[in-house]
Amino acid sequence: MRRENTRIFEKETTGSFMNKEFIAINALLTVEQAILYLRENVRDKRNIYYVYIINEHDRLIGALSIRELLSKDSNRLVSEVKVSKIIFFKTDIDQEEAVKVFRDTDLVSIPVVNENGKLIGVVHVEDILDVMQQEATEDFHRMAPVSQKLDGGLIESTIGALYRKRIVWLIILVFINVFSGAGIAHFQDVIEANIALVFFLPLLVDSGGNAGSQSSTLVIRAMATGDIHLKDWFRMFTKEVVLSMAMGFTMALAVSAVGLMRGGVTIAIVVSITMVCIVVVGSLVGMSLPFIFRRLKLDPATASAPLITSICDITGVLIYFGIANKLLNL
Repeated sequence: MRRENTRIFEKETTGSFMNKEFIAINALLTVEQAILYLRENVRDKRNIYYVYIINEHDRLIGALSIRELLSKDSNRLVSEVKVSKIIFFKTDIDQEEAVKVFRDTDLVSIPVVNENGKLIGVVHVEDILDVMQQEATEDFHRMAPVSQKLDGGLIESTIGALYRKRIVWLIILVFINVFSGAGIAHFQDVIEANIALVFFLPLLVDSGGNAGSQSSTLVIRAMATGDIHLKDWFRMFTKEVVLSMAMGFTMALAVSAVGLMRGGVTIAIVVSITMVCIVVVGSLVGMSLPFIFRRLKLDPATASAPLITSICDITGVLIYFGIANKLLNL
């Protein structure tokens, strides 16, 4: 955290990583006076692309690029030539939101104001590039999933540190996958009556997990870039239903031939229907989990591929043997 005027800003907010090197010019100065002030104060400062216009209370009221300032009539007041509609950050803006603003604009610097509107800092695009790398690294760790970000690089981390950061999620996933085993045990009689069903089990449940992972990856990326928001869930849901059914029928057609060869017509029908159901369910789970995590104020990247795959394994087992139990009359 960084202290500004005895204030401590929250970690990963614009106030915590803003730069305090900027040029602020009083609105009552003329353009000529402003240029002179800029010349006298810019030497020891880096990354100065704009001059910010403040009033007598140090409140931000406008801005000018240096090119714009130099091109104005030297006798006019700065207040007359300033750009009043400018983008600015408050100190409590989350760094992910700041990244989105820079992505959506062509700005190289954005001013930061406190709760009273006073100019206290500036965020440069160079600072945001560091933040983007940090956010991307954290997202990749969550999608692995790794419980915490690594301190330093992977090569510098000790075996003990890597163990602690990876083991928690692996144990959680182990216990989640216990339900898959419980599902198989529940349908033990179905399996014993028709052993050919076992051949298709990995193929079917993996297809659901793969479809779910695809959906979640696309949604998480779209959320990160601001392409979709929570209000878009129903629209995405209906689109995913149609898309997943089309993919499921295509995959069912492909696997039905194998079903005919391995177990006959009935097995082919069971496998085909299951494929459609599993792909649809897997896709909808993968699409919906990031929305659920975002609604719960959690990072959507936590809805990672291993978690989705484990959920799809459980539902896939139940769907497959449930359908087999009904159609084979076992």
